[in-house]
Amino acid sequence: MSNAESFVMGSVEGQAPTLSTEGLSVGYGRTAVVDGIRIRVEAGEILCLIGPNGAGKSTILKTLIRQLQPIGGTVLLENTPLPDMKERELARKSAAVLTGRIAPELMTCEEVVAMGRYPYTGMLGILSDADREKVDETIRIVGMEEIRKKDFDRISDGQRQRVMLARALCQEPKLLVMDEPTSFLDIRNKLEFLSILRRLVRERKLAVVMSLHELDLAQKFCDRIVCVGDGNVRAVGTPEEIFSGDVIRDLYGVEHGSYDCLFGTAEPERNSASPRVFVIGGGGSGIPLYRKLQREGIPFASGVLPENDLDLPVAKALASVVITDRANEPVSAERAEEALAVLKTCETVICTVDQFGTVNRENRRLRDYAEEHGLLKRENLMNCKH
Repeated sequence: MSNAESFVMGSVEGQAPTLSTEGLSVGYGRTAVVDGIRIRVEAGEILCLIGPNGAGKSTILKTLIRQLQPIGGTVLLENTPLPDMKERELARKSAAVLTGRIAPELMTCEEVVAMGRYPYTGMLGILSDADREKVDETIRIVGMEEIRKKDFDRISDGQRQRVMLARALCQEPKLLVMDEPTSFLDIRNKLEFLSILRRLVRERKLAVVMSLHELDLAQKFCDRIVCVGDGNVRAVGTPEEIFSGDVIRDLYGVEHGSYDCLFGTAEPERNSASPRVFVIGGGGSGIPLYRKLQREGIPFASGVLPENDLDLPVAKALASVVITDRANEPVSAERAEEALAVLKTCETVICTVDQFGTVNRENRRLRDYAEEHGLLKRENLMNCKH
């Protein structure tokens, strides 16, 4: 992972980059929004820009496709400076799907896709048989056969994004630039859209530069991540490098709540008051209860959790007290006594575990103590009143 003036390396050494920049500064008029950008994107990889709203991600993307002129530096597409490329040549080598909704009047989805062939048609824009075959092929690739004859202005947002992707692919670009392509989509369409894109990148050796607000999806679908903030590129690296430590928290200035890089989840701010409920959980069984307690504004404690337990990341984010022990070892009597001391201060004990093995023997002792002293509750959390 690198900082300051950033150099985004591709995945294949010695391969000429599809897109590269040198000392690029982007902005509006003479005012720079982001300075010192060095990007190198290879065929067959997805490079993703992340960062807070207003950081300059869209400005970078628009500069990469010549919608904006750079304030300084150079953008090269297959080693040719963008200013040296004619419009038709640029349209054959790069395509874009940008934020915003186009509204073509009285056009079917198929006709919108066919617009992507215009860089290859003559002055009259008449499609050849080869052009129509390319349209048909692209429609099949993105799975929009059922809507090809429908009016573009009468389909869903998810379907529109597929149509716009198909139109871009019809240009047969080497570079595809997309600005928040999943913003208007539900979770099903987000996953389908990015899965199609991921497959195309591998099969067609596309180079993709895009921005995403969904950090969990950037972590799962992208090859390299560029963190944009405070007028520069803050960090560059693989998802494994970026989604670790405090990179995301620092990039977004997270103060209220937390972001768990392991699970790709944002968690609300914990209630740090003295716990009123003690949760005996483990193996992921406590997570729904932790979140429900947090929503109800009830401070809680959790334990004893091994350091590799599925419950632990959420417990650490939301619980006011968490008692942990070594991974892959039976819960120690010392940790159990520590947990018991906290448990005795709580009004209620809720156990989300049905069975206890030898590793959890001490946790069963905690449950038994709670039951003997009338603290153990098995009913719904809604019975825990403020």
